[in-house]
Amino acid sequence: MAARKKQVDKEIKEFLDEKVIQYNTTNFIESDPISIPHQYSLKEDIEISAFLTSTIAWGKRQMIIKNAQKMMSLMGESPYDFVMSHKSNNLKKFDGFVHRTFNSEDLKYFISSLKNIYSTQGGMESIFSKNISNSSIQPAISEFKKVFFSIPHSVRTTKHVSDPLAGSAAKRINMMLRWLVRNDNAGVDFGIWKSISPSVLSCPLDVHSGNVARKLELLTRTQNDAKALFELDSKLRVLDSSDPVKYDFALFGLGVFENF
Repeated sequence: MAARKKQVDKEIKEFLDEKVIQYNTTNFIESDPISIPHQYSLKEDIEISAFLTSTIAWGKRQMIIKNAQKMMSLMGESPYDFVMSHKSNNLKKFDGFVHRTFNSEDLKYFISSLKNIYSTQGGMESIFSKNISNSSIQPAISEFKKVFFSIPHSVRTTKHVSDPLAGSAAKRINMMLRWLVRNDNAGVDFGIWKSISPSVLSCPLDVHSGNVARKLELLTRTQNDAKALFELDSKLRVLDSSDPVKYDFALFGLGVFENF
């Protein structure tokens, strides 16, 4: 029985490794929200556009990309400069912006909070890198949410930043972290956050990756929550302890492009 399980695990790893190679290419970029931060070369522009884009990354990908591009346009295609130099009256240009339940008031707060983080905390990377524990970045996401909402804010806006310690799979922030931390040498993920190891990253768990993971028996829990993420992380770390989140490409690609 143990030998059979080892053989099955080996076959799954080989299968998923092949799918990573297939989908972790620049061909992936154009139809994916990661195309937005790929418009920039300045580190801060990349990470701010990645954060804002990932924040609205639910629903149809075409609409995500369209509305993320609209946010960048409203910031004059220079997100970091806009964040750091804006005055309160400049935020009026966001009036009327909406992506599903994320509206102009949420976006205005996000811009103000980012200015506070870059002015007082040394940027987003600093917050995440200082709060990793137990070989996981999930506690750092929780701490980031605390810092992000440390200035006066509307309660409704807090729902747009997930907290893994409150039971969320935090799909959107985990996706952003994959983009910024992981260096895939393939031109997709950026690898600009050098202070964080890819080994602590978690898979952005959504309906596509979750369903594929269950079919491959990498996941038994039916809900896509923090407990499911921990279970999936544990399996993916066995397949590749140094770069477990690379399998996001395989799980997502199989689900979206192959209807696996």
